[in-house]
Amino acid sequence: MQKLNPFANQSSESLFERAKKVTPGGVHSPVRSFKGLDHAPVFFSKAEGAFLTSVEGKRYIDFCQSFGPLILGHRDPEVQEAVSEMINTAWTFGACEPYSLELAEWINEELPWMEKLRFVSSGTEAVMSALRVARAATGRNKILKFDGCYHGHVDSLLVQSGSGLAGEASSSSAGVSAETAHHTLVIPLDSEEQLRSVFEREGKNIAAVIIEPLPANYGLLEQRKEFLAEIFTLANKHGSLVIFDEVISGFRVAKGGMVELTGFKPDLVTYGKIIGGGFPVGCYGGRRELLDLVAPLGPVYQAGTLSANPVGMRAGLVTLKKMKRENGWEKLNQRTKKFSELLRTGFEKNSLALQVDSSASLFWIHAAVAGNIRAIDKIPSTQGSRFKKLFLKSLEAGVYLAPNAYEVGFVSLAHSDELLSQSAQIIIEAARA
Repeated sequence: MQKLNPFANQSSESLFERAKKVTPGGVHSPVRSFKGLDHAPVFFSKAEGAFLTSVEGKRYIDFCQSFGPLILGHRDPEVQEAVSEMINTAWTFGACEPYSLELAEWINEELPWMEKLRFVSSGTEAVMSALRVARAATGRNKILKFDGCYHGHVDSLLVQSGSGLAGEASSSSAGVSAETAHHTLVIPLDSEEQLRSVFEREGKNIAAVIIEPLPANYGLLEQRKEFLAEIFTLANKHGSLVIFDEVISGFRVAKGGMVELTGFKPDLVTYGKIIGGGFPVGCYGGRRELLDLVAPLGPVYQAGTLSANPVGMRAGLVTLKKMKRENGWEKLNQRTKKFSELLRTGFEKNSLALQVDSSASLFWIHAAVAGNIRAIDKIPSTQGSRFKKLFLKSLEAGVYLAPNAYEVGFVSLAHSDELLSQSAQIIIEAARA
């Protein structure tokens, strides 16, 4: 029996006005607000496969896919069956259960560098916990991060480059104290010179270097292998740990994420998104001796009421098994490559000053530049204004991109070649308009 839409007689605009009365900015995560786009955010009431349906009943081809978790698309039938079965069995235990064990064993078997792991409820929580482990293991306080990499809303990582020495940092959010920011060093991506400089000065104090090995939160900033190699060389020399934040790239670019593709083995890795199959989840893990520092075995305290929620554990395991069984990563990467080529060809044919960068099943449309964009200072100053026009025209034509000029797009297995071809034409026409 078809369920009635309880919001059928309401508009996105009216719902947004209601939301602003009870929620900061009317949203529960800032990017959803359509800030700077001069358009009320679209309120969606339904999702299936590659599509979102608004409260007004308009259907959109979705390239946001909840910012990455839905590698199979919305409400994949196999995942939905497992979720329904789990909901009819239990919602949460707050006790030991076999569902997280099965997912942990699968990850451990498929990714040998994840010798032990701990599930949490978000990527931010995973990063926060990994940093705590790194500080406990090394007895040091400072963390080195890179401008252009986002690691969730952990206080100590909501920082930006200062104006003085390489590595100097200042808070990028109100409410983060100068004392907290002081323990984080920040340098640009793609600069071995600054990397060496900060290690020469602070190497003995650095507990860990944390990096998105494929930065995908401030554009798609694919890094050179030589730069990543230098991080490991200097960290090993100075006794610092290396943390890969693979909340986005993990199980997205390949089964083994960027660890598999680069061949570099970090001390700790954080995951999220895909391993929950569309439900809240995070995970940190790595070397056995480091994870054994975590309570109840060791002195590093971390806990969570809903950690390893059984619904997310079931959804994640079914998602990962299906991707492996159907050779999903190769299929998805090939489709995304063809889609990106269609966009590039269309932009060039129509003399449009736009480019598309892609890596595996991620893509990013940006203003045209010479060479590769590997650091945020190379992003064109016109990116925001150009994206705004492209986004609004695409939205009008039924394609939903992530509503921010610096967010990447995601392709899922639910996006067929035919649908991707259709989408490319819509985006090209939107760019022409």
